[in-house]
Amino acid sequence: MYRDQVQPQWLDHGKALWYRVQTGPDTHEYVSVEVAAGERKTAKSLADLELPPPSPVKTSTLKLTQRRTRRTGAESGLKLVNKLAEDVTLAWINPQGERVPYGSIAAGQEREQHTFAGHVWQIGKASGALVAVVEAEATPQTIEVDGEGMAVAAEDDSPRQRGDRSPDGKWDAFVQDGLVVLRNVETKQTRQLKTELDGRSPYRGRVTWSPDSQAFVVSNAPEVPPRKVAIVDSSPASQLQPLLKEVNYRKPGDPLPNPMLVLFRLDGEQQTHQVLSADLFPNPFRESYSIDVTWAADSREFYFDYNQRGHQLYRVLAADSQNGSVRAVVEEQSPTFIEYTRKTWRRWLPKSGELLWMSERDGWCHLWLYDVKTGKVKNQVTQGAWPLREILHVDEERRTVWFLASGLRADEDPYHLHLCRASFDGSDFRQLTAADGTHRIEFSPDREHFVATWSRVDHPPVHELRRSQDGSLVCILEQADATDLYASEWTIPERFVAKGRDGQTDIYGIIIKPANFDAAKKYPVVEEIYAGPHGASVPKEFHRLPRQHAMADLGFIIVQIDGMGTNHRGKGFHDVCWKNLADAGFPDRIAWMKAAATERPWMDLSRVGIYGGSAGGQNAMRALLDHHDFYHVAVADCGCHDNRMDKIWWNEQWMGWPIDESYAKSSNVVDAHKLKGKLLLIVGELDENVDPASTTQVVAALQRAGKEFDYMPIIGAGHGAAETPYGSRLRREFLVRHLLGE
Repeated sequence: MYRDQVQPQWLDHGKALWYRVQTGPDTHEYVSVEVAAGERKTAKSLADLELPPPSPVKTSTLKLTQRRTRRTGAESGLKLVNKLAEDVTLAWINPQGERVPYGSIAAGQEREQHTFAGHVWQIGKASGALVAVVEAEATPQTIEVDGEGMAVAAEDDSPRQRGDRSPDGKWDAFVQDGLVVLRNVETKQTRQLKTELDGRSPYRGRVTWSPDSQAFVVSNAPEVPPRKVAIVDSSPASQLQPLLKEVNYRKPGDPLPNPMLVLFRLDGEQQTHQVLSADLFPNPFRESYSIDVTWAADSREFYFDYNQRGHQLYRVLAADSQNGSVRAVVEEQSPTFIEYTRKTWRRWLPKSGELLWMSERDGWCHLWLYDVKTGKVKNQVTQGAWPLREILHVDEERRTVWFLASGLRADEDPYHLHLCRASFDGSDFRQLTAADGTHRIEFSPDREHFVATWSRVDHPPVHELRRSQDGSLVCILEQADATDLYASEWTIPERFVAKGRDGQTDIYGIIIKPANFDAAKKYPVVEEIYAGPHGASVPKEFHRLPRQHAMADLGFIIVQIDGMGTNHRGKGFHDVCWKNLADAGFPDRIAWMKAAATERPWMDLSRVGIYGGSAGGQNAMRALLDHHDFYHVAVADCGCHDNRMDKIWWNEQWMGWPIDESYAKSSNVVDAHKLKGKLLLIVGELDENVDPASTTQVVAALQRAGKEFDYMPIIGAGHGAAETPYGSRLRREFLVRHLLGE
């Protein structure tokens, strides 16, 4: 596929751009665009575009940071002008950090060096002294060698390295041996700031100063040792005998740190302190020992978050810097869960004393504007039966927010991302992209224009240059050419929509046919599943999808479906997963496949398989426990088969706290005796993401129940062991054997 990737290089702060695009297997061209006029010019080389030369970079302004090449981007160049009275050397620093000499440049001479964006070059003196370190950019640069760069200060053991300096530069405050220490920068004298917590529990983390340098905050928390999970490396490369590794791994229900906030106030050489009352933050869900705080610009108060364990209460709190009193600025409550990892975005607006806050309180993810002083909502910024998906930019001067949203049009896939903007007061909402596809956005440096790249799973990418003011089209930069891909045996994924379990809600998925598809034949159906509630798994962008196509080409129809309980369709759709991960949207998935098969007689629903990893591994096995009348074969990789065995932050988010009977009801271990059908369990013995014992406990339960199944630990593998060459082959062979009988 060609003309499918565009990486714009902006010039003159967004007035023009250029890019290099592949036009064939071994050909490419360069394109420049005058943004105001939308004039697109092409050339065989970058030089032929006659771009305005960038301003030269002087080596004396560069930091002497030692680093190696970490990426190879587009072809580029360096023009080196030696203005010193002595020769300088040039060397490329390769990805291994090795110095590869590239000769020298005589005094008063210049040289052009071919390179690639991202490549790191060192300029030095004959004596060995380092002059400059340069990382090449996509646009060729001119480097004037006028002197040695700025040395980066070496780290020392001063308190400044371990703590934080006051904004006025007079004090260093830091934690040392669990105690708070204050250091006078001028006199270098230090003293311990004594509190009633000394000796009872240690202070931890960095201190955070108020802007006026009159106060700072630091956390204090007793030790809560994490659970240790033992993992055995049976066949280490370094020795004959196995190695035992212990991993810090908190699980649902485990005790967590409960840090306190201590406010220190300075008055000349005097100091007072106050331990904040925890009445409004008594039981936090927090794996760390410190609390991050944000100070108000006027130093009158500071702000911090409280996510109550169980994820049904979330507060943004404010503490008064004079008396330590705590009040709520924002409070969110939910009878199910508050998705704290993705939907508690905020932006403080200090000039206006406001806060932009993300919430699902009306059933959809939207923005709300708060008055920070009163803690009252001023207005809802965005609203409607669609979710805001990602904030891209906040313009405080224009009081405008730019964001991606989905579900905006009734006749379009509700997962497609579109660029939108709205004013803080909720007015002037605009959808700035129009194509029937999902979008990626890159703004010009002045944000007056943007490049929108859109595609669908069945439509190759299109790159458009648009105006930010109203979304109007400047010009089409590129339309991907997939002619060669279509001419191969690759089949275009088919989008399909059917009603879910309630007969009303649309469920979206894709169908992938094998190469050399024959509509007169009947093919087993295999579902690739990942019902992890934090996202949605059905591809929306155009990709080759090599894993799915390789599986289809064995002789299967591959489907992917997002059932209820997954994300991005509103709170009601998402809440199906609450204390109910066993559901995994199966009633919707089965209804969807049955609807698809009524129009596609080549889908043989008497032979249905399923596979998935991690949360998808839990789902795949669950299909044979609860829905073996429909699913017949399953491959479950590294599954979190019992949510009490998996990591705390992910499982308590959806299953709640304290641990109750819902955990057992969703456990594949507890329900292992219900297994019917052909099951292959795969796990990496060194998995640090999902405790490998989650799978081996399923094995034990299946053995106790006298069930027949296949089990394959992948030695030396971590999470996602079914994606290793051996694990992937096992998965394919298992599905072929039991669905195709070969």
